[in-house]
Amino acid sequence: MSYTTRTTRTVRTFYSDGRGPPKVETKTYTYGDDSGGSSVNGGFNIGGGGRRFQIRVGGGGQDGSDQPNYSAPAFSQRPQVIGRASRKEKKDPFSGVINQSYDEIKRRCQEEGCLFEDPEFEAEDSSIFFSRAPPRPFEWKRPHEICDNPVFIADGASRFDVQQGELGDCWLLAAIASLTVNQRLFAKVVPPDQSFEDGYCGLFRFHFWRQGEWVEVVVDDRLPTYYGQLTFMHSVDKNEFWSALLEKAYAKLEGSYESLKGGSTCEAMVDFTGGVSEFFDLRKAPPNLFSIMLKASQRGSLMGCSIDADPNQLEARLSNGLVMGHAYSITSVLLMDIETPSMSGKIPMVRVRNPWGNEAEWKGRWSDQSREWSLIPDSQKESMGLTFDDDGEFWMSFDDFSKNFEKLEICNLGPDSLEEDELDGKKRWEGHTENGEWIPRVNAGGCRNYLDTFWTNPQYRVTLTDPDDDDDDDLCTMLVGVLQKDRRKKRKEGLDMLTIGYVIYKLGDENHGPLDVKFFKYNASCAKSPSFINLREVCGRHKLSPGTYVIIPSTFEPHQNGDYLLRIFTEKANETNELDEETGIIEEQEIPPPTDEEQEQEQALKASFRRVAGDDMEIDAYELRDILNAVFTKEFVFDGFSLDTTRSMVAMHDGDLSGKLGFDEFKVLWADLRRWKGVFKEYDRDRSGNLSSYELRSALHASGFRLSNRTFSALVMRYSSKNGNIEFGDFILCAIRMKTMLASFRNIDVDNSGHAAFDVDTFIQTVMYS
Repeated sequence: MSYTTRTTRTVRTFYSDGRGPPKVETKTYTYGDDSGGSSVNGGFNIGGGGRRFQIRVGGGGQDGSDQPNYSAPAFSQRPQVIGRASRKEKKDPFSGVINQSYDEIKRRCQEEGCLFEDPEFEAEDSSIFFSRAPPRPFEWKRPHEICDNPVFIADGASRFDVQQGELGDCWLLAAIASLTVNQRLFAKVVPPDQSFEDGYCGLFRFHFWRQGEWVEVVVDDRLPTYYGQLTFMHSVDKNEFWSALLEKAYAKLEGSYESLKGGSTCEAMVDFTGGVSEFFDLRKAPPNLFSIMLKASQRGSLMGCSIDADPNQLEARLSNGLVMGHAYSITSVLLMDIETPSMSGKIPMVRVRNPWGNEAEWKGRWSDQSREWSLIPDSQKESMGLTFDDDGEFWMSFDDFSKNFEKLEICNLGPDSLEEDELDGKKRWEGHTENGEWIPRVNAGGCRNYLDTFWTNPQYRVTLTDPDDDDDDDLCTMLVGVLQKDRRKKRKEGLDMLTIGYVIYKLGDENHGPLDVKFFKYNASCAKSPSFINLREVCGRHKLSPGTYVIIPSTFEPHQNGDYLLRIFTEKANETNELDEETGIIEEQEIPPPTDEEQEQEQALKASFRRVAGDDMEIDAYELRDILNAVFTKEFVFDGFSLDTTRSMVAMHDGDLSGKLGFDEFKVLWADLRRWKGVFKEYDRDRSGNLSSYELRSALHASGFRLSNRTFSALVMRYSSKNGNIEFGDFILCAIRMKTMLASFRNIDVDNSGHAAFDVDTFIQTVMYS
């Protein structure tokens, strides 16, 4: 008896090509096909059953042409070696959450007649707290166990629905209250076609913008209760559950309810909209702040405000009715017409809501029942939706607002946030995103205070072409946001927010390659982030003249690891890409004349070669090692060239696989070694016998090589120590293999197209014998 077992697995790879948001590459792996082999639907095709292997690297498109059938990820994400498993994908804390399918779960629950119980967010204490035991015994209950007639949304969702529970997440409530003002955005986050009646199976879904893309998060409807009452966020109506389930989905995305304690309103606003946020210190507000707020309101932006906390008291109440250290949402900004016998005009007004939804409201001018409202006609009050209930919402004049609140947050909606039929005179932002990672030893250079490493940070070119329509100074508005990924989710691992920021420089040459330390030493920045701060996202608004700029996102301290998303919003179209260069050899590099010491070394090496080589005037790797180490260990403090290094030296000139090096080839090798050791001495400024990994790119550039960001990262991982040091022998080995691999590639890429097709034997020989 014989049988065949087939297993299929589909892998989705997210990458950026430097021209826009991340793209997705899908490959389907099938194990155990009818021929007894395995197949991959992608760049590699491996067959069994006695057939020869065929591997195309950079060639062999699906149409049979010699075009690449994969898109290599840009360096802005951690580089990956094609065809090898990604440790980063395996550790993605969101993989299980994102891969759950609402439709599939619902179908299976209905077929089996059961209620959904979420295995990715269990109804247990660890889903509530990660740092301690719960203060009281919570009981997880479904809505129909809490009340008789639960509904998902009762009579439409509004900002008055949401009330805070025992969790310190008023920042989240303030964002949700703002979200309800824009019903289309609300429906995108909270799909309204859900209920506890038709098709109910204990399953609900929500959508959040997560670090560059929209994701669907599903939850079951078991909620934490105490004595039969919801413990955390809830609606005013006891039988309405959209807000409690939304909070649960957001807690699942972040790892636990406790992960939601403490945060910025804009953080949640960004996750609800995909917008980019701005922070304003109202004590240092720009003179056109009201205009900025009015424009933001007209664009549908979400806004929040707060007063700095009293260090001695949690959420202290002031005599004017406002609460310190508490997040408020701004639900309207307008110019209110006023006309009385003694005065007429327009008053800048701001409507604010306290997420507590109670009597804790502003008590000053324009507060509920204040005499100022008697100056406003009833028709206008009605059009403003004015009420005087104890619902947490109140009006303030902009003057009082800016004097009594201290922080303002604005979440500017992205270019896809408004549909064509909703624009109605509103303008979209032009947006661009880049995914990236700060990698210690490679590009985690820290801020400008660390000049020697700052230049190694990722660099992004932005070209602003047209000034804003209403700018009298012909300037361009640019919003820049740097968002650090997954840090709230990783709190349970002991990781907290990094201190991050960015700096902007003007470029004279729009085609300039990666900037080196000299550029930053002699050029001042033209703009920068408001501060380096340990928030999830740091953002800034800049007015710049048309031209080309480079943005440097970084951590404050060097050598810190973290993923980030860079976002750039402009009123007019912009061109953005990462500063990079193509890997290759710099032609016609001049070799300096030999010093007296080098001439003596050359004579000694030639004499040693003739003595060891014998009649055939050829030496192998073992003999080459002894010849070179007799000279170089006197000049450098290292253990000498390893046998692996001298084998690579032989392979660099051994096209016929003889394993030998002739005298003419030895002379060429010596010329290379003389150049490379001179470069090493130049960059080993402290004479430690080591190079810093941050200097490797400059050293290899001086040695005659151009390196793309991806290639440079791979070389650092391969040839540097865990402390970021590269000793002399490893530097020489790196240079040898770079020269060998580039020469092999160029011999096959005869058209200089940047692509080469290898059969499996040539590929293995090229990679292994180098």
